[in-house]
Amino acid sequence: MGRRKSGRDISGVIVLDKPLELTSNAALQQVRRFFNARKGGHTGALDPLATGVLPLCFGEATKLSHFALEADKTYEVTAQLGVRTTTSDAEGEVVEQRPVELDEATVQQAVIDFVGPQQQSPSMFSALKYEGRPLYYYARQGIEVPRKSREITIRSIRLISFEGDQLSLEVTCSKGTYIRTLIDDMGQYFGCGAHVSALRRTWIEGVDGPMVTLAELEERAAQCVPEEDDYKALDTLLLPCDSVIQQMPEVIIKSSDAVRFVAGNPAAPMPGQSQMNDDVVRVRREGDEVLLGLGFWNEDKIMPKRVLSIAKA
Repeated sequence: MGRRKSGRDISGVIVLDKPLELTSNAALQQVRRFFNARKGGHTGALDPLATGVLPLCFGEATKLSHFALEADKTYEVTAQLGVRTTTSDAEGEVVEQRPVELDEATVQQAVIDFVGPQQQSPSMFSALKYEGRPLYYYARQGIEVPRKSREITIRSIRLISFEGDQLSLEVTCSKGTYIRTLIDDMGQYFGCGAHVSALRRTWIEGVDGPMVTLAELEERAAQCVPEEDDYKALDTLLLPCDSVIQQMPEVIIKSSDAVRFVAGNPAAPMPGQSQMNDDVVRVRREGDEVLLGLGFWNEDKIMPKRVLSIAKA
């Protein structure tokens, strides 16, 4: 039997502004140590060279992180034109250089042509697994392995700026989209090659709450007294567990059904709530703001899909 993790049983969400050159897991572990939290996870990694919105879930909120992975996201990306790299970003080795002979009309046409559903093959330097190992494990050894293309959707592309060999775009896309691959594909479209020189995630569908930096969290942590189990300065920053799934509709159930619901039984919604076609709904208890978990409609009842502990929700 594995050893039980030490730490506090806290539940909630921190929306971190991930800094440059830090892995998402390293950022998570640092914040988890600040809070002395027993259990934590994130809702989708950012590359070390990317910054921006990184929701961190603790305790009961980790039960909801999977659903946040399905959300659309928005990025601001700067592309270095004329240079193609092995990783399609600034960390890779240069494999091709070409002159940039590009006008804004061609850029605007690309903005139109690259919007919509499409097949995308992940980079060999992605974290997707092949036979139990991430693709970048093979790439670093110069081994090419089969990669399954996936269907993604680019919801929108907005031109921010285009000057010389620098192109900045705002991209809103579906889950599973590799911005590095998108920029590499656009570079091929332009005929000059391109790679990502800067990337920032600015929005995740359903994530609600102010971002905080590691420096702000470190400052709050310095005000805590772990020896006295005093973490008030940090705990006031914790957002509700469902701060990462605000896009899901909400259903209120009768207070008398709350215990039954978290025990895995169907519950009756409060009168006046129309049945929805959405696959998953947030379920709250009548009379307070306690989130009981996630459920789905089954005729006139709400069936549990993922329940939280009432005491910790």
